[in-house]
Amino acid sequence: MKKSQSAPSSLLKRWFDRIKNEKLRQNILQAIPYWIASLITGVVAVGYAQCFGMAEKITIAIFHFNAKLLFIISPLCFIFSWLLVRKYAPLARGSGIPQVMASIELANPKTNSKIKFLLSIRILIIKLLSSIILVIGGGAIGREGPTIQIAGSIFRKINELLPSWWIRISKKNMIMTGAAAGLAAAFNTPLGGIVFAVEELTKMHISFFRGAIFSAVIIAGLTAQSFLGPYLYVGYPDVTGLSQFILLDVALVAIISGILGSGMSSLIWYILKWKSKFKNYQQLIYLLCGSLLMASMAYYIDLRALGSGKSIITSTLFSTDKYTEGYIPVLRILGPIFSFTSGGAGGIFAPGLSAGASIGSTVSGWLELSSSNANLMILVGMVAFLTGITRAPFTSAILVLEMTDKNSLILHLLLAAIVANFASGLIDRHSIYYHLKRVYIDEAIEINDNRIGKE
Repeated sequence: MKKSQSAPSSLLKRWFDRIKNEKLRQNILQAIPYWIASLITGVVAVGYAQCFGMAEKITIAIFHFNAKLLFIISPLCFIFSWLLVRKYAPLARGSGIPQVMASIELANPKTNSKIKFLLSIRILIIKLLSSIILVIGGGAIGREGPTIQIAGSIFRKINELLPSWWIRISKKNMIMTGAAAGLAAAFNTPLGGIVFAVEELTKMHISFFRGAIFSAVIIAGLTAQSFLGPYLYVGYPDVTGLSQFILLDVALVAIISGILGSGMSSLIWYILKWKSKFKNYQQLIYLLCGSLLMASMAYYIDLRALGSGKSIITSTLFSTDKYTEGYIPVLRILGPIFSFTSGGAGGIFAPGLSAGASIGSTVSGWLELSSSNANLMILVGMVAFLTGITRAPFTSAILVLEMTDKNSLILHLLLAAIVANFASGLIDRHSIYYHLKRVYIDEAIEINDNRIGKE
């Protein structure tokens, strides 16, 4: 039986049928879903950013009220965050970037039905709740990876809701564009979103979806800016009067940060493989140990072990205290390891940036660099550590460049990204996203087959 069209859909169809120019009509029909999804993505990304920031403030408030409460609140939040994901949306755990990569690979007629386990409204809701709860518990996670999966879910849902008479839109292009729009809205880095989609998500030539991706990134970014203003994620650090020998220091920080970024990712991957066979009681024991270690690092060593770590970036770049203590990079590496392997939702983009910033700051102290040279090393550390995690050197360099609006540093940051990409390859040839993509593809297929078997 043919499905009847709703009155609004029928009215909309008649309106579009009045457009006599067929090419114009098709272009409009192609563009509208991207525009609507981008607008929604921008609004959701802003709301998520505000909630995430409030969650970090709640953690700090708890610490200052009574730091010992962390030893109770952290385990409860880690466990609750994991339970939410486990019960309602198993593939909402972790970052969100490998889930989008898996969805793109599954976006073909044979396996398209599996994407709903990776991108959906249920995923969106659980991703938001689980990551915010984990942050309240002191989890060292970020919101940028989750925002990308959330955006992919929004774009996919809009594509699903299109009436049968609407022009066909590529599911793969829709997901890729959603990911780019999500990153652009999360960091306010439109160019970074475009480069990320091309470098990290697809091998397809950009000409096939350039119009969609450009318009989506612009709309999502402008929507976020309309609420938050034309902000920069980092700000305007002073990098004037750089030393003429600074490139040697750039290479040194890039090598250290790239190796440590890749090393952290590899350790996370091995822990996740080790935990994959855990029974529930073993997972609970791991969560208790990890959350108590997080609380202990904050209570006995430094509060900066918790959260996304953005405060480390801003405090080192915009204060006279340029040099972090040598233990801060250790805390900023251990924190994401315990948090990301908890089984809850949360990304490693922002924690990676803060870890790299702390490495650049610490090395600057060892070398006794001037304020402006130290600022450059902090930015270099951010680019290099993120490259070690993602193996996307150009995305990493462009992101940090846009976060600071320092176009004069483009060669320094690109050099850092290329050196870090080479150095990180000495630890692992692939990024953690590459490894996890295959896991999520297999799990989506398994969940789908189990449901079919029960029916």
